[in-house]
Amino acid sequence: MAKVVVLGAGISGHTAVSYLSKALSKNHEVVMVSPNSNFQWIPSNIWVGVGLMTPEQVKFKLAPVYKKMGVNYKQAMALSIHPEGDAENEKGFVTIKYVAGADEGTEEKVTYDYLINGTGPKLNFEATEGLGPNKFTQSVCTYEHATHAWETLQASLKKMENGEKQTFLIGTGHPLATCQGAAFEYVLNVAFEIKKRNLMHLADLWWISNEYELGDFGMGGAYVKRNGYITPTKIFTESILKEYGVKWIKRAGVQKVEKGKVFYEDLEGKFHTKEFDFAMLIPGFAGAGMKAYNKKDEDISSELFVANGMMKVDADYTPKPYEEWRAEDWPSTYQSAKYENIYAAGIAFAPPHGMSKPMESPNGTKIFPTPPRTGMPSGVIGKIVAQNIIHIIKTGKKEHLHKASMARMGAACIVSAGYGIFNGQAAVMTVNPIVSDWEKYPEWGRNINDTVGIVGTAGHWIKLFMHYLFLYKAKAKPFWYLIPE
Repeated sequence: MAKVVVLGAGISGHTAVSYLSKALSKNHEVVMVSPNSNFQWIPSNIWVGVGLMTPEQVKFKLAPVYKKMGVNYKQAMALSIHPEGDAENEKGFVTIKYVAGADEGTEEKVTYDYLINGTGPKLNFEATEGLGPNKFTQSVCTYEHATHAWETLQASLKKMENGEKQTFLIGTGHPLATCQGAAFEYVLNVAFEIKKRNLMHLADLWWISNEYELGDFGMGGAYVKRNGYITPTKIFTESILKEYGVKWIKRAGVQKVEKGKVFYEDLEGKFHTKEFDFAMLIPGFAGAGMKAYNKKDEDISSELFVANGMMKVDADYTPKPYEEWRAEDWPSTYQSAKYENIYAAGIAFAPPHGMSKPMESPNGTKIFPTPPRTGMPSGVIGKIVAQNIIHIIKTGKKEHLHKASMARMGAACIVSAGYGIFNGQAAVMTVNPIVSDWEKYPEWGRNINDTVGIVGTAGHWIKLFMHYLFLYKAKAKPFWYLIPE
């Protein structure tokens, strides 16, 4: 009997454990280790952050779902990985610490035959002084954060209703932050809600980003087909912001936040401040902070992880100039670079390099987006990692039949731009591949026939439909596996 342990019940980890349990739970053991008691559909936190959905609409309890799946669920934090075991254990194991229940606070060694690291990102608010919902800015990265953002936003809306002008600052809160798409959705929804209340004359709306040009979104931008024309995402993004009455600050690396004031450096090395009444800024991401030890109990964290705590996988991490980056550098199986029975899925894996051109100010500050790996790519990666482990366990053949390089897969992104059955809006953008391949597609970097952008009410209907569809899938309802990632 084989034992597969999955760390993290986010989109990637939960997807992996769902497929593993379906294929293996009768004859093998599948274990989920996650400190969270709830699964949350993160894309819909945007709507929680403007009061159009409640937290209950974007989350559900994990324990009943895992019981139905036959998964051994441990509500615990993973502390360290011991791939070679120790004097007591021949097998590799993970040290975990329970965070709830009768065992809260106790530690346990969980052995495994195969391990999937799907821990996702640490929301690294402390990397920017004064950043975060416990300090001076808001976040929509979790449903708790989004709930707090809505409470704070309501206070600003109330002041506007009383005739007081308010300044809104939304975007990235670290020079290397990713997830521009989530912040972009949020600024459009805030603008939509202000306009709906006929308060735009009292709103000063600002987008602040570390992108060199708007529409970079951490993937180096793109060219999209729109209304029969080829349009760079720079124009696509700027036109939407203008339509919604949002001004912008680009090439900005936020350094510090104080009450009502952001301090940032631009790519020219100049320092600026921007005052605000309400701010929602996405933090930088880091790895979950796990350590790794060999059989002699020596720290080998640097052999499993890169400096920010993300896991090294089957990618080419050779330092090389931007001009030498290739699509082939990106991983396809997400197997650990050192241990063949360990994998990383979703945000937990370390990209070999960025997708956007690295930029640096004269002061040495790196200001550019790091690669996005959320949503659809995370789900696809979680699935193929599970499928490969299933194949190895069932056949005994150590081969990877399933691959999912971000330089070979496409993705669809639906950016909410306002909620409403009849007047809701969304920008729908598809890219193929996610990572530009200028050798295969020398003119546009991607297959221009599969890379499109449109804005309209239909996109909102699709996003709303996907909210319910993917929650249905995540709850392992009948025939869930027929729904694509």
